Amino acid sequence: MTRPLPQLTVLNEFFWTAGADGELRIQECTSCQSLIHPPAPVCRYCRQTKMGVRAVSGRGTLAGFSVNHRFGFPDLPPPYVVAEVALIEDPRVRLTTNIVDADPDSLAIGQPVEVTFQQIDDVWLPLFVPAEDPDAPTAMPEDLIPPERFAEHVRPMLTAEKFEKHSAITGIGMSTIGRRLMVPPLSLTIEAAEKAVADAGLTFDDIDGLSTYPGLDMMGMGEGGVSVLEGALGLRPTWINGGMDTFGPGGSVIAAMMAIATGMARHVLCFRTLWEATFQQLMKEGRMAPPMGARTSSFQHPFGATSAAHVLAQNASRHFHRYGTTRETLGWIALNQRANAALNPTAIYRDPMTMDDYLSARPITTPFGLYDCDVPCDGAVAVIVSAAEAAKDAPKKPVYFEAVGTQIIERLDWDQTTLTHEPQVLGQSAHLWSRTSLRPGDVDVAELYDGFTFNCLSWLEGLGFCGIGEAKDFLDGGRAIARDGVIPLNTHGGQLSHGRTHGMGLIHEAVTQLRGEAGERQVAGAKVAVASSGGLTPSGVMLMRTDA
Repeated sequence: MTRPLPQLTVLNEFFWTAGADGELRIQECTSCQSLIHPPAPVCRYCRQTKMGVRAVSGRGTLAGFSVNHRFGFPDLPPPYVVAEVALIEDPRVRLTTNIVDADPDSLAIGQPVEVTFQQIDDVWLPLFVPAEDPDAPTAMPEDLIPPERFAEHVRPMLTAEKFEKHSAITGIGMSTIGRRLMVPPLSLTIEAAEKAVADAGLTFDDIDGLSTYPGLDMMGMGEGGVSVLEGALGLRPTWINGGMDTFGPGGSVIAAMMAIATGMARHVLCFRTLWEATFQQLMKEGRMAPPMGARTSSFQHPFGATSAAHVLAQNASRHFHRYGTTRETLGWIALNQRANAALNPTAIYRDPMTMDDYLSARPITTPFGLYDCDVPCDGAVAVIVSAAEAAKDAPKKPVYFEAVGTQIIERLDWDQTTLTHEPQVLGQSAHLWSRTSLRPGDVDVAELYDGFTFNCLSWLEGLGFCGIGEAKDFLDGGRAIARDGVIPLNTHGGQLSHGRTHGMGLIHEAVTQLRGEAGERQVAGAKVAVASSGGLTPSGVMLMRTDA
């Protein structure tokens, strides 16, 4: 399988073929002269539609980079450098690219680079090399909104009446979790759903709503969504929801809350299924087709930036550069998750881990090593969201919603967004605290998205458990995030050790803690929990409590 090449369209052909004459061309708004990338039919800055194309100098600044060691293609074998280059003419534009003809160890954020082109078939990929003049002018991009000022851009509540108060979680269920279970994903979904419905003291006939993320059946991402589950169970729901353009994987729960608040449903079954471990094994055996085709609409994939790791690693590298964060900082998160997983019989990885184990693990894409990455697995999680009045009759203690955070404040493009934190964390965190009088100090347990260790770091800072840029000191030694620390973090082992169940596994654990059902890993007296999901996509965060 070769790396995917760009699919040429009327909107992007000028960019991918510009190298034929050695010039780099970027879309320009002729009304305000802003450069626009990726190309769009409207300017995001002045919202005018008079768009043109400008030839630029090809000079830029190395705004971030990661040395990829794990993923690759026959025509782009690792190691190779995935980078973001900010253009001199408008540093708001960052091109995902490769740095070539350079020793990766000699590269540094902020150094000048210049374009070169590689022709493959009918496209010219803009690559970059270190500038011949190491003192050439540079222009580092700046955050359009500094991380400390996101709260200034949160919209105030439209009504004093909060939709969150109308619903509660009454049931949770989790299927068998494991590596390469080799069972149909729908079987996992049904197992988790049956457990959740029973946990809520309901039957499937009581379920009048279905909500899921992402609703796809590709790359081991799910069983096929609402349609497949309804077809199997015959539930006849009055309301359904599914899709990836929502508030991360946990967006299915937030959507269910809204459906209940508006009277569309009374008991909503929310579910999330992954079978990535089996899917990957089937691909190795030639029994499943690889997900990528020969052509792509992505502006990252042609450069071998095919994983969220390649993007988030660059945000991490900029956090390291700006705040002095180190690999050991991230290591304390990985060690904390493993220590918690040791007390969780459903966790995939439970063996002890030391800092030496963490630091010596094989590199994936710098600064991430093996234990910075979550564990692909097979499993499903289901949650029942019920109307608050119905929750009073539930057999187990209901878990109520205090607030959600959903507002998008920064750009969604993976390589154009916030520089130093996981995208779609800072805005959602600020929005959460605008909808409640509770504060970080009131939270007893945090179940924060950890597709990578750096996700957790971003949420810890974004939610205010430590200041922006202060994670290095806050995490040092791991004491602050231990079960008896300042903020117990990912008490079930997180996705780094329990397994990649996305945001739903975190919500499952938050409910387990608030019910007091976590056994050896229970945080004493837990009454308030925060759970986040998503990142590098629209994401969401929710605050839950035990009292009505």
